[in-house]
Amino acid sequence: MPAASPEKQGAPGEARGLSRVRRRVRRWRSSIRVRILAGFVLVLTAATVGSVLIVRQVLLIQLDNRLDGELVQESRELFRLAGGSDPDTGESFGTDVERIFDVFLERNVPARNEAFLTFVGGGLYDRSRTVLPYRLDEDDALVSRWADVRESEAGAVDTPGGTVRYLAVPVRGDGRVLGVFVAATFRDREAAEIRPAIQAAALVGLAALVMGTLLAARVADRILRSVERVRTAATSISESDLTRRIEVSGDDEVARLAESFNALLERLEAAFRAQRAFVDDAGHELRTPITIVRGQLELLSDDPEERRRTLELVTQELDRMGRMVNDLLLLAKAEQPSQLELDLVEVSELIEDVGDKVRPLAERSWMVDSTGSGAIVADRERLTQALVELVRNAIDHTSESDEIAVGARLDSDRARLWVRDSGPGIAPEEREGIFERFHRAGPRRSEGAGLGLAIVRAIAEAHGGTVSVDSEPRNGTTFTIEIPANQPVHGEVA
Repeated sequence: MPAASPEKQGAPGEARGLSRVRRRVRRWRSSIRVRILAGFVLVLTAATVGSVLIVRQVLLIQLDNRLDGELVQESRELFRLAGGSDPDTGESFGTDVERIFDVFLERNVPARNEAFLTFVGGGLYDRSRTVLPYRLDEDDALVSRWADVRESEAGAVDTPGGTVRYLAVPVRGDGRVLGVFVAATFRDREAAEIRPAIQAAALVGLAALVMGTLLAARVADRILRSVERVRTAATSISESDLTRRIEVSGDDEVARLAESFNALLERLEAAFRAQRAFVDDAGHELRTPITIVRGQLELLSDDPEERRRTLELVTQELDRMGRMVNDLLLLAKAEQPSQLELDLVEVSELIEDVGDKVRPLAERSWMVDSTGSGAIVADRERLTQALVELVRNAIDHTSESDEIAVGARLDSDRARLWVRDSGPGIAPEEREGIFERFHRAGPRRSEGAGLGLAIVRAIAEAHGGTVSVDSEPRNGTTFTIEIPANQPVHGEVA
């Protein structure tokens, strides 16, 4: 089999190299630092260029205004001379326009880049002797145009010597045009004098651009250094280690971001601890009935009576496991406010309905303290479950001679629902964790998993409320659910 050519052998390596280069270019383009600097440089460049152009335009406008003012001033001096007398004879010039032009040209020296032209009888009469880049008096088109001026005319013309701004005014006498005086300035040569100012503005703008870019790079580096700390902390976090925190320095937005991230980590750490504790507790509670079921099945004998008792015990344990799973599902659903089906609930009807449901559960002295008056926005089914759970808890800790009561009171913006019993009460040291999952306090007759009060708390908190306990040893216990009368609606209220 012939060996592959060097070109074919090198092609995959070249392709991989090109692919790495493309990835680096894409990563470079997507870098926040590059985008910040690019955006800042673009904005600062646009501002610098715009500033230079504005300065140039302002200077040019000022230049044109100055040149126009100087041309007007020259024409005024001519007419002031024409209104006086001949310095040689002391007599009035009258209509001797040629003498007027001669005296004016003798007395007035044009400014740099400026020229005077005079016209008599439709042709050039005389001009100033200033050396300029272009002889306007030798331009036939301009001479013809200016010689025939009958009204004052100002404007600009392009010549081989550059743009020329001019003012042509007719000199009148005896109701007729005696001659024409033209003052002209080579604008481009004047504009060249403002070029250093424009260049200086450009250099200042360039220096500001360089300094601003360096400053932006430093600021971006400082900002992204803090962001990089956040990223490093985020990548170092694992399910088994949530103890990593970001060092916070300063009081800017990035520092507040780091504080928020640290607070998020604390909430996640607490949530994971609670989740692990919940899984451990649930596994422990489920392990017992599973162990019992397995042991009974392994020791199952052929005796019919023994088999019957074994199957009955297994069925009871399976039922207990089923109740525990149902309670866990109910607890998970109760902890989500979005699962509430909100509606207008009449408090009096709710209490009467709960009273009717719980009376058959056990022989107790049942009472209704108060039914309340008015309606609230709530999930009727969930509140019923919570009250029934409280009643079941009261049944588990009381005897037939004890009293159990339900009641409610509605204030302007809060509703209070309670279950009261006359049982032995709860010791202070047992109240702290009474609403935790799988918690059992005191002697109980129920075989529940200790999820009832946790479900009650979840339902209350899902409604934006709380549940509390008031109890003294040998003086009974009162559980109170307090919720807002108007719920933050997660869906449409029916």
